[in-house]
Amino acid sequence: MTSPQNPPTGDDPRAGDPQWSQAPPPPPPAYSSPYPQPQARSTPILSIIAFVCAAVALLFIPILFGLAGIVLGIVGHTRGESLGKWAAITSGVTMIIGFILGWLVVSNMM
Repeated sequence: MTSPQNPPTGDDPRAGDPQWSQAPPPPPPAYSSPYPQPQARSTPILSIIAFVCAAVALLFIPILFGLAGIVLGIVGHTRGESLGKWAAITSGVTMIIGFILGWLVVSNMM
């Protein structure tokens, strides 16, 4: 007398089928969010350099350092630095003030 390896029990049609009785089904795939996960805070290097350019633009070559500060601030903002927007605005304002100060110095020398 031979008996089947897994005798059928109850109303389950898969009972006794070796494909279903060997291993449990694999777990469902892990849930992944469609939104990017927040990353660890890093030092806002581009924003800091933009603020330094803004300070230098006040007294030396405002067109060069002011534009560099604006570009660095915008790039920093697009990379997620919270100060990037403010660095770009500050660089623009100090560039204009640098132009005005340069014009006042040159006009008083003549």
